[in-house]
Amino acid sequence: MSDQLRAPEAPVAAGPAAPYDALLLLSFGGPEGPDDVVPFLENVTRGRGIPRERLKEVGQHYFGFGGVSPINGQNRELLDALRKDLAEHGLDLPVYWGNRNWAPYLTDVLREMAADGRRRIAVLATSAYASYSGCRQYRENLADALAALADEGVTELPRVDKLRHYFNHPGFVEPMIDGVLTALAALPDQVRDGAHLVFTTHSIPTAAADASGPTEEHGGGGAYVKQHLDVAKVIVDALRERTGVERPWELVYQSRSGAPHIPWLEPDVCDHLEALHAAGAPAAVMVPIGFVSDHMEVLYDLDTEATAKAAELGLPIARSATVGADPRFAAAVRDLVLERAAGERGERVERCALGLLGPSHDLCAVGCCPARAPRPAAAGADSPYA
Repeated sequence: MSDQLRAPEAPVAAGPAAPYDALLLLSFGGPEGPDDVVPFLENVTRGRGIPRERLKEVGQHYFGFGGVSPINGQNRELLDALRKDLAEHGLDLPVYWGNRNWAPYLTDVLREMAADGRRRIAVLATSAYASYSGCRQYRENLADALAALADEGVTELPRVDKLRHYFNHPGFVEPMIDGVLTALAALPDQVRDGAHLVFTTHSIPTAAADASGPTEEHGGGGAYVKQHLDVAKVIVDALRERTGVERPWELVYQSRSGAPHIPWLEPDVCDHLEALHAAGAPAAVMVPIGFVSDHMEVLYDLDTEATAKAAELGLPIARSATVGADPRFAAAVRDLVLERAAGERGERVERCALGLLGPSHDLCAVGCCPARAPRPAAAGADSPYA
C-alpha cells in the first residue's frame, strides 16, 4: 500500500462533538450534464438487468432539465449551510459530502477522510424516514466503501455512525409548516380555506414498507407509513392553530418504478387529484414531506406531471417547498450530532421530537429494514465495522 493511502495519526476529538471528528453528508447523487444521465442511471439500477435503451427513455426526465439533476446543487447549498452553522456555534467539525450513485462517490470521500485522519464520523443521510432504500441501503453503501478501503490496504478504517431518523425533529418539520402556509397564500382567496392538503412521499413496494423499521414495528406499512402519517398530523395541527381552519388531508405516493405486478404503496398523487376533483374539492396543496430538497422527483413528478394533471382537471393547486438548506434544518443537524455525541460519551441526553412517535433509535437493530438479499451494513447492531 502506498503511503498516500495510509491514514495519518490524528488527535482525539475534543469538545461537545467528541468523539466525532467529522460529519459526512451522504446523499443519492445525480447527473450534472447530458452525458452523465445514462451512466448515472446505470449506477442506480446496477444488477437489475435493465436495458440501456430503457434507461435512455427514463432519462428523458433529466434531459428535459438539461441533463442536470438539481440534487447536487442543493447538497452544495446544504453543505454550505451546515458549515456556516457549525462555525457560528464554535464547532470545529469538518463537513464532507459523498454520494451513492454519482460524484463525489462515497468510497472516494471516505478514502479522503481516512487520509485526513478522521477516525469517528457522524453520517447524515438525506433521507428522513425508515425504509430499506432510505436507511439500510445507505448503511450497505457505507459497508461496501469501508470494505473497498480495507482491500486497498487502509489499515485504520474510520468508524461511521449514522445519525437517527429526523423526520419529526422540529428543525425539519417547522420549515415545512411555513412552506405550506406560503403555498396556501398563493391560492386564490375564494378557494384557500377549502383547499385539501396532499402529503406526498416516494412510493415503495408494500413488502418493503411492511418490513420498515425495527421488527416490532413491521406489518401494516411498518415504520415508513407510521412516520409519515405522524409528521402529516403534526403539520395539520399546526396549520389549524395558525389559521383557524381544519383542512382535509391525505398521505399519497409518487415516483413509483419497477415491475407493474409488484404491489406498491398507493394512491398515486395524480390519481388522488382526480378523486379530489371528482369529489368537488375546490383546491389542493401538495406537500412533499418525504423529500429533503426539491430534486428531480419533486420537480418532475409534482411540478410537471401532477401540476399538469391539476390543470387538466381545472383544479387550483400549489406546491409547498421542501426543507432544503433552511438554517433551521442546519441547526437540527448540529443538534443531532451533539445529542449523539453526548450519548456516545455516556451522558444523559434530551432529544427533540414532535408528534406521538418520539425520537427514533440511534442504532439500527438486527432485522431493521431488512434487505431482499442479506448484505453487510455498517452503522448498526449487525455492523462488521464496530
